[in-house]
Amino acid sequence: MTEADAHLEIGRTAKEGGHKLAALAYNAVSDMIRHRRLGGGHVIVEARLAETLGVSRTPLREALQRLEGEGLVHKGDGRNYVVRHVDIGEYIQSLKLRLLIEPQAAVEAMNNIPGRKLVEVHREIDELMGATAYHTDAHWFSDDHLHNLIIDYCGNEVMAGVLRSLRATTRLFEIGQLKDRLKPDSTEHLVIIDALQRKDPIAAHHAVAAHIESLIAFARMHIVINE
Repeated sequence: MTEADAHLEIGRTAKEGGHKLAALAYNAVSDMIRHRRLGGGHVIVEARLAETLGVSRTPLREALQRLEGEGLVHKGDGRNYVVRHVDIGEYIQSLKLRLLIEPQAAVEAMNNIPGRKLVEVHREIDELMGATAYHTDAHWFSDDHLHNLIIDYCGNEVMAGVLRSLRATTRLFEIGQLKDRLKPDSTEHLVIIDALQRKDPIAAHHAVAAHIESLIAFARMHIVINE
């Protein structure tokens, strides 16, 4: 290996290491946002967060830029990033827009989703409902898995992009009673899976619409309870 080749290899290794650190930082910050350790409106001080995560500011900045692209953080008045705050009004409006789009996305995705992936999600839901203790991460994972199958296989990148953005918004809304959604979410998801497996477009459209309408009703009930 020549000296020039050695420098290229070192540079490539350093670059790969940087990408790995950025990915680790992304996962860590995403997790902090999901578990509300970084709540809506929280100002992220990069130096402090980088020290907490044990990384330099460069991979952290890459992670924050990725999160910004996903709509989870935004640039504040100064140079710092801020965790995006979603109130009940924006949450319900986002769900209403999903209601207009996602049922059709499910119909478009129906013939494209591999059957084994639907079987996997079904198994996850069965395990989730059969667990003796509630696990927030497992609930989110199951929810993401099914809805992302619809998004990823709908065959329309514009539709997929809109739905990803809307899901980022609805995920940021802080519902305290998330545990109360376990049974209805799981039951409604199983109905969606059944319709997709049977390749019934009318049933799939109706099942997804009913699920989102259930989320809207739950949010409105949440407002009444907390008034």
